[in-house]
Amino acid sequence: MSLYASVRPLAFTLPAETAHELGKRVLRATQATRPTREALEYAYRYDHEALEVDLFDTTFPNPVGVAAGFDKNAEVTHALAALGFGFVEVGTVTPYPQPGNDRPRLFRLREDEAMVNRMGFNGHGADRVRQRFEADGVPDVPVGVNVGKMNTSSEREAIEDYRRVFDRLYPYPDYFVVNVSCPNTPDEFDEQSPEHLRAIFETLEGENDEDKPILVKIGPDSPEESVLDLVDIVEEFDLDGIVATNTTTAREGLESANQQEWGGLSGKPLTERSTSVIRTLAEYTDGELPIIGVGGVDSAESAYAKIRAGASLVQLYTGFVYNGPTTAREINRGLVELLYQDGFSSIEEAVGADLE
Repeated sequence: MSLYASVRPLAFTLPAETAHELGKRVLRATQATRPTREALEYAYRYDHEALEVDLFDTTFPNPVGVAAGFDKNAEVTHALAALGFGFVEVGTVTPYPQPGNDRPRLFRLREDEAMVNRMGFNGHGADRVRQRFEADGVPDVPVGVNVGKMNTSSEREAIEDYRRVFDRLYPYPDYFVVNVSCPNTPDEFDEQSPEHLRAIFETLEGENDEDKPILVKIGPDSPEESVLDLVDIVEEFDLDGIVATNTTTAREGLESANQQEWGGLSGKPLTERSTSVIRTLAEYTDGELPIIGVGGVDSAESAYAKIRAGASLVQLYTGFVYNGPTTAREINRGLVELLYQDGFSSIEEAVGADLE
């Protein structure tokens, strides 16, 4: 039994958000000095040339990243890199601090290996995140910033929210993600309407002097027609990729009592749905539009399924909560074995293999 497996039952006696905050404090302490970061790297990092992915004009040391939501405020990016993740997505970052929804707002569904969250874009705001990037620097793996709006913003004000975050954090990340698919924020207008999306992308492209990659994060619950309409807009503005998918409001087939909590469901129950969306996107774009796959990634097999369906990179959050600090190492080791079993010499060769 691993150390994490032995302490997880104790951690799971705490409210989920309290345990998350405690875990981040531990990570923050371990990244504070070079010797402690190096100790983490020695214990958990797994490097192999077959895992490298060249995308967005940068090299990802491996395709397994941390999804937005885990490190909302750029507090533990260095620790996550030391744990062996190939990239870290910070956020969702809003232009100003906001408290989000009332607690409790994060729930474990142990029997389903899932979580429900209704955090509501709580965070420290763009200025505080910028200060951390300035003070701590960025880690030696690619970093993304997931961009969101204030919960009180109108449709017009939301455009300015995205622009403010984009401008204030522009020098630091390797890519940006526009988050218009969160099920836990006020539904005052249709964030995925073609008109709204066009206004967002026109605004950000007008500010994008250095051609930083811009992606959009989509949800798993929209009809296929709506998803493909969004892809058409993404291609119209020559955006750089799609993150698929956000959490779901569906609750079919769950066993845990907390399934009744409202919010976005993540983890194992989302696996097949998110992979299906990835496959649809990859087929529709002939594999030409980069996809970051997220939803139910908790093993080499689940990560590999998304890669073969068309994802160039994958992300996780809930799988990390359930499996602990060895998660990235074990997934990456398993990916190398799966690649060689199928006769591939790299992740890039395996992307979209099931589409052929």
